[in-house]
This record gives sequence, structure tokens and C-alpha cells, in this order.
Amino acid sequence: MCGIVGVIGREQAAPLLLEGLRRLEYRGYDSAGIATLVNGHIDRRRAQGKLANLADSLANMPMHGTTGIGHTRWATHGAPTEGNAHPHGTARVSVVHNGIIENHAELRAELEGQGQVFETETDTETVAQLVDHLLAQGATPREAARAAFARLEGAYALALLFAGHHELIIGAQHGAPLAVGYGEGEMFLGSDALALAPMTSRIAYLRDGDWTVLTREDASVFDTAGNPVTREVKRTALSGAAIGKGPFRHFMEKELHEHPAVIGDSLHRMVDPGTRAVVLPDLGFDLAAVPRLTMTACGSAYYAGLVGRNWIEGLARIPVDADVASEFRYREPPMAPGGAGLLISQSGETADTLAALRTMRAGGQTILSVLNVAESTMARESDAVLDTVAGPEIGVASTKAFTAQLSVLACLAIALARARGTIDARQEAELTDALLKVPGHAAEILAHGDADVQRIAAIVAEARDVLYLGRGSCYPIAMEGALKLKEISYIHAEGYAAGEMKHGPIALIDRSVPIIGIAPSGPLFEKTASNLQEAHARGGQIILLSDAAGVAKLRHIAVDTLTLPDVHPFAAPLLYSIPVQLLAYHVAVLRGTDVDQPRNLAKSVTVE
Repeated sequence: MCGIVGVIGREQAAPLLLEGLRRLEYRGYDSAGIATLVNGHIDRRRAQGKLANLADSLANMPMHGTTGIGHTRWATHGAPTEGNAHPHGTARVSVVHNGIIENHAELRAELEGQGQVFETETDTETVAQLVDHLLAQGATPREAARAAFARLEGAYALALLFAGHHELIIGAQHGAPLAVGYGEGEMFLGSDALALAPMTSRIAYLRDGDWTVLTREDASVFDTAGNPVTREVKRTALSGAAIGKGPFRHFMEKELHEHPAVIGDSLHRMVDPGTRAVVLPDLGFDLAAVPRLTMTACGSAYYAGLVGRNWIEGLARIPVDADVASEFRYREPPMAPGGAGLLISQSGETADTLAALRTMRAGGQTILSVLNVAESTMARESDAVLDTVAGPEIGVASTKAFTAQLSVLACLAIALARARGTIDARQEAELTDALLKVPGHAAEILAHGDADVQRIAAIVAEARDVLYLGRGSCYPIAMEGALKLKEISYIHAEGYAAGEMKHGPIALIDRSVPIIGIAPSGPLFEKTASNLQEAHARGGQIILLSDAAGVAKLRHIAVDTLTLPDVHPFAAPLLYSIPVQLLAYHVAVLRGTDVDQPRNLAKSVTVE
């Protein structure tokens, strides 16, 4: 995950920016850069690789100026080169950016048609070129920034520096976090308060849609409509753990709100925004030649794998075996010659999954792992790794790591299908377009659906038993929702394939049992609706998660509903995982349990 730091100071900005970037190294990055204002002009230093390379560059060619912005980049699209490193910009403006600009390709084509000349492969440069074009038309920095923000689609945090304006930085937040730091005659901007901790303990957290104008003395904050708003300035303890929560009560809440940026970062590592083609790193083996996949994982990662199995079999027509890792090697399954093992883990240290990996290795399988920790044991023992871009996940119950895994598995399914010729370029573009809309939809849910989820949580918090129902690729999301509820609220919950309800679980239903139906519009909606009708007829309290069309059809049987954005059926599991996790969180808060460290659980299970 990328990191942002901005400074309007009294001292030289470059050392402060470099220190702030060091505190963001935990997010992971592959290049870094700094821009400062010197005699009215923008000066930049960028470097591929670790911050030490940028520090060496600054030592050889020192940067002056008391106003500047800095960035650590984890490449999404555009190789991790010095040329693609942030800050990006022109002679008039420099920009650093976290997240994605979903309409990057359209804006780029428009701006190139108006004479703007692009130098990089990144979506970020589109922001710089758009602002530059507006400045060239006579707009002030504030006018240009506001007009540009109104054109952007996606999840992003931005910081902009303007030539000739020595005491001005403009920032914006939409789906990716940004914090404002208050000093004495100096102001700061950062991805999180951890980056700003050496400089100030007085922090204000922006909300989605906010944009801010920083001067040396203060910060003005505006909402999407341009109305001035007030954001509380809090004094934070200089503790990495405490600061890391930002404005949130729990790490889990913070990590839930990182879904848009994490999904976007994961997708844009693998999707070319121009061609809408999936571009995987070199895996060292031929995807088209794999006759069979054997998938294994634990907990939420296993449910992500079940969604992946649905996608891979449906699109690429490759058979996929699926086992929880703790059972896999004891079942002694036969493995196809030339086959591949697909392992999924957040930590890369899970003992059961590592044991399964070694069993697959002994069975002659090529090992492909989906991991969040590049230096883990599982990474070292795999033939190939697809990295998720979730960043550190402190809450024990997996949230953003789960959607990052789904994002990677979706891209893998598309890549396998293209390699095997079971989909064409047009179908690939349709599927990637659907995926690239998810970060914006996720931000919408978190910004506008949270109150509705809290209302539903009040119903669920009173229950002893809860059933989750889904079909197809949303069946594993039902299991994920039930797992989250069990983990952090200690309410008994089960996730079922909706069609299986009448083969036993229907006996559990009475008026005290909430039934959470995960029912996006699509090929399986009517079947799921029929199963929910059956549950309603037995007195179950139907809580419906669907889009507007689905809610309109089933509102009459539901005690409550949550209306989600319309989404392509392929991308539905990604989007619908967010409200089921958010529901578990709010139920746990209502019940007063330890949300971040639920009883008996550990973040990484390193014993079998």
C-alpha cells in the first residue's frame, strides 16, 4: 500500500519527508520520491527500490525548500521504475497518490486530445495533467484542484504541490485515508498519523469526499459540494499501535474502511487500465498446460479459495479440488501429473497450509501461493507467488486481506481462462471492468451504508443462532459472514448453500432466528429468493442483502434490508463480503466483546 507525507514547515522539508516515509515502510513499497518548492519551482528526487536509495540521492543532490510532498509507491500498473515513481507532475503542479483512478484511460485520452503530454504509464499522472490543464486555462490552484477532484472516479488519497505557491498543499480523500497534522506555524499531511508522529501529535482525520487546503497556519476542509466543514483535531499518544487506528475505535474498523484502497491496489497490480487485460507476473510455468488445480487454505482464506474455485472452473474450465488445509494431507488425495497446488494465506506461516504445501511438493505439483507477506516461509517454498496488497492486518479476524485474496483470485481466473482460450478479449474486458468498479462501490457502502448495517446489527445482536444463505459464488460469502459473526461476537452462526436449507437446517428456523440472505441480482437470484420465501414461511426473520431490484422483489418478506450498488455477478462476492464483515463488527461492538483480539484466537496459527 502506498504512503503519503506532506509538509509546510519552518525547517528544510526533505529530512522530515524522508522520516515520514520511513514510518510508512510497513505498508510495502518498491519506489519512493520527494518534491519540494525551491525559488518558486518544483524540484523532485525519485528512486527505485528502498528508501536508502532515495536517501543516497538526497545526500548526493540535496533538496532545499520548506514545503514538500513525499511518497512510497507499491506498483499497481506501470513497472516499479524511477520514472513511474511518485511524485508525478509538470512544471506547474506535482502530485502524490494512493489508490486508483478508475476513469484514468478516458481522462488520459481526453487530455491528450487537448495537447497534454504524458510521460509515464501510471493513472496518477492523469491527475497531474488534468490539474495542469486547468491551471493553464487560468484557474487558481484551489479552483483547479476542486474541478479535478470532481472528475475523478475510484478510491484515492491525493496531495498536490503548486509552483509559485510556497505555503500551499491541497489534499483529497475518497476511499483511501488521509490525515492532517497541526503544528506551531507548520502543517502536515499523511496517509496515517504514524507517518506524522515525529512532527506533531495533533491530528484531524478527513472523511470520504473531503478535500483540504493547507497553509502554514491552518487547514481548511471542504466536502464534495465545496461547503466548509469542521473535522475534530485530536491529540494522539505517540504510540505506533494507538496512532495506527486513526479515528477508529478498533483496528478491525480501520481495516474495514481500507477495503476500497486494498481492492484497488490489488486489482491494479494485475489489470492493464488501457487494454483491460489481466497481466500476471511471470509465474515460471504455462497456465494453459495445467490440467488440474488443488486448492487449500484455512479459515477465511479457504472461503476465498472456494470463490476462486467457482470462478476458475466456470471461466477457465479447469477442475479445482478444494480442501481445508488441516484435512488435506490426511486424506492422501491423488494429484494429477503436471498439476498445480494453489495455496492461500495472509501470513504465509500457517502451519496446516505449510504442511499441505509440502505434501503437494512431494506429489510433484507446481506450487502457486497467494500471500500477503512476501518474506514468509510459504513464499520461500513456493514456485510462484501472487502478492496481495493488503498491508499489515492487525485485527485477528481477517477483513481487508480476504478481499485482497478475492481480487487476486479473480484476476487469476481471468488469466487462466484467456490462456486456455475459454474467453476472448471482449469478455476479459467486461470482467475486469466489473472488478474495477468494486473499489468505488465499496467506498459507497462504507460511507453511506454503515448506519443501515448498524440498524440490522441491533436485530442480530439479540439472537442466539443466525443462518446465512447464499448460492454459487456467494455461498462461500455466507460462510465468511457466519465465521466473522462467530469469531468476534460469539453468536452461533452457520453459512449454508441456500438450496441445502430444506435438507436439514430448515428445522432450526423459528421466529428467533435471523436469516441473512446474500442475494445479488443475477442468474441465481430467483432460486435464492425461493429459498428465502421458504424460510419466511417458517417464521424466520429475513434480513436481505441485495441490490435495488432484488430488494424491491423481496422487501415484503424481510424484517430489514440493505440495498447495495448494482454489480456484475462475477464481482458480487467481492462487494458482498464487505457488508457481512461490517455487520459482524457492529454486532460485536453492541455485545461488548473484544473486537480486535477475540478469545481463543490468534492472527497466525503456526501450530497444527
